[in-house]
Amino acid sequence: MASKQSPQDKDLQQIIESAQRLGIELNESDALQWLTAISAAQEEDDVVFDERAGVFGHKVSMLDFSSEDLAHFRKLGQLVEFIDIPGKVETALALSGSAAQSKIQIYPGDADYFERINIIAETQKESCQVLAELIREKALSTESGPTFQLMEVRFGSYPMDVIRGDRAYAAGSSISWTVDQIREGKIKATSPSGDPLVIDWFEASLDSGWCKLDWVVADPIRGELVNASNMLDVTWEAPDGSITPLDGFLDPYFQEIYLDEGSIPIFSKLAQHVSANALDQYVTQLEKEVNKYLTKDINYGKAAKRMYNIFRLTGKYSEAALIRELFDEPSSMLYQVWALIRTMDECSFPESSISIDSVKSQADQLILEVVRALEGDEETVVVQHLLQLRGTLEDQRQGQNLPLHVEAARDEVINIVNNFFYEKLTTVPEIKSYMDAIQN
Repeated sequence: MASKQSPQDKDLQQIIESAQRLGIELNESDALQWLTAISAAQEEDDVVFDERAGVFGHKVSMLDFSSEDLAHFRKLGQLVEFIDIPGKVETALALSGSAAQSKIQIYPGDADYFERINIIAETQKESCQVLAELIREKALSTESGPTFQLMEVRFGSYPMDVIRGDRAYAAGSSISWTVDQIREGKIKATSPSGDPLVIDWFEASLDSGWCKLDWVVADPIRGELVNASNMLDVTWEAPDGSITPLDGFLDPYFQEIYLDEGSIPIFSKLAQHVSANALDQYVTQLEKEVNKYLTKDINYGKAAKRMYNIFRLTGKYSEAALIRELFDEPSSMLYQVWALIRTMDECSFPESSISIDSVKSQADQLILEVVRALEGDEETVVVQHLLQLRGTLEDQRQGQNLPLHVEAARDEVINIVNNFFYEKLTTVPEIKSYMDAIQN
């Protein structure tokens, strides 16, 4: 009499058959281990603690996190993090995005951080002022250094339609600040009718919107450049203990790995205020992003990353396990190459504090990675673009504008990435059906 297959065995068999059709290598042992672990996780508490590593996060997120690079991310976190002020400011720093999935995403695009900041104040207006001071101080103190450069700060929402340079911004959209504008405390703009306008830094804090800081960091030991960002979720704690998100929404914790066990009290205090419908809302938001990357800003790599998060949280474990395997394929490395080409360009302008040697070292590393990952005409074309880009880095540092080399290299790389992910994703009937539904 044949033995009855477990749900994990059935899923694994389906994954094996799909992987064979896709022509990708599958580690059956790892796939079964993940399927078993994620099924078992459904019986656990939502938040899991790793006492040895001193990190914690959602039970599903913890399955994809590797502590191998934990020391590296903690060191980088010292640049981006905000510091507690006893009795006034409480913080909890976490990894997010592909950096929080280091067990499977061996070619992460960026080093994304997420930080909960709880401000204890008499009034909401006072908490907004404290936030404005915190971000201003962080921006000015991390403006530049031998190994880092602050590129952009997102803070506040436009109170009306404005024109900045040759671009129009609608009322309510996020405001982007340079360090010089933060130092001056204002942005000069015009109304659609041409009247001059001034946007004040502290006035912008009253409608802080989504807050995010972006740096480029050079790691001299690894010979790498990385985009490091910190997305803030800021709350006001009133004297009666009530919690109010300053942007109107308390973010859920389905994709964060918190780096300090000392953050447990503040995390626990805020987590109990997360909406009971948070998972549904989170999945809905991810699906909107998938739709955008499938229909408007075409990027099948970004769509795949978001579909993976949707599938692993909604019980589509076979589909999730298959996408996990795609992240391990050599061609997926080009997603990282695509991101780093723009990073090299940003580090090559004359005012950059990051040495040109660090930028050239990154270019050399990318060329070697492409040679290892590709072959034939694809390898020849991408390497040619990267060599041209590397050869002009010194000229760009001298003030020459060379955007064509940058965009030509990025366009070629993202075209290969899109072709790779599109071919693989649409070969799996369940994933193709999901993509068709999302697009419609």
